[in-house]
Amino acid sequence: MNRKRGIPKAVNAYLVEFPQAVQACLRTIRATIKPAASGAKETISYGIPTLKLNGPLIYFAGFKAHVSIYPMTATIQKQFKKALSPYPSGKGTAKFPLNQPIPYALIEQIARFRVKENLAKRIE
Repeated sequence: MNRKRGIPKAVNAYLVEFPQAVQACLRTIRATIKPAASGAKETISYGIPTLKLNGPLIYFAGFKAHVSIYPMTATIQKQFKKALSPYPSGKGTAKFPLNQPIPYALIEQIARFRVKENLAKRIE
């Protein structure tokens, strides 16, 4: 990744900063979560691709050896505890090593769950 140019202003500009293998993975994540979050606005926030729908919905990012999704709310960590257990995760992130198959179906489920979480905020 080459951040000498500063923070990218668009998702495509972010993606092209990575080697082809990471780009392909990030493009698949993007293609997986966009339909799951129909109506969400795609943007760059905190320097990484973000989908927003009634607030920040889900972020995704590439690294040398893994890709990550954020935010991993306490509810998501509880709801998907078993499915996420094989993957190293931090307080607000799930990391998917590039040397293993990326669980795109799980990422889609998490995105759909985040949509429900964010849309429920309107009601409360």
